Amino acid sequence: MKRASPTSDGPIMKHTKQDSGAAASESAQYLTFMLGGEAFGIGIMAVKEIIEFSGITEVPMMPESIRGVINLRGAVVPVMDLAARFGRPLAVPGKRTCIVIVELEADGERQVTGVVVDAVSAVLDIALAEIEPAPSFGTRIRGDFIGGMAKVNGKFVILLNVAHVLALDGLATLVDSEAQAA
Repeated sequence: MKRASPTSDGPIMKHTKQDSGAAASESAQYLTFMLGGEAFGIGIMAVKEIIEFSGITEVPMMPESIRGVINLRGAVVPVMDLAARFGRPLAVPGKRTCIVIVELEADGERQVTGVVVDAVSAVLDIALAEIEPAPSFGTRIRGDFIGGMAKVNGKFVILLNVAHVLALDGLATLVDSEAQAA
């Protein structure tokens, strides 16, 4: 998947659509997925790839939301359980459970992390006009984790602020210590 440099906040990829002389409308692409029966989305530019749920090595003394690490073509990649990160029970792997590999730029460093999701749905172009700010109440996850709420086909999709969701002290330390051990 060829990509430009991802950003961590707001819409990741903007397009301009022309409608035979009509005013242009901006949109952003999001990978949508299911988690605990709810629809979520992350900017497609942060998504590196999607892989099968398997081969996770548990690491002692990590936060509950860190399932462990995987070997991704020789690189040690931490895997986060989004359900646990949102304060819910650990996800129970099913037939459609997969790991979305996310790549972010933080402090000039490239951070690659896997996130466990129940099922990947689709890549959607969501008009920026259809994205509302994060609500101040009524969600079951922290407000800073939500980049916005999009209405798609009459249902809400929670658009995640991936940089905040993946910000865990020790995540970079985990990768460094595992790489040194290997």
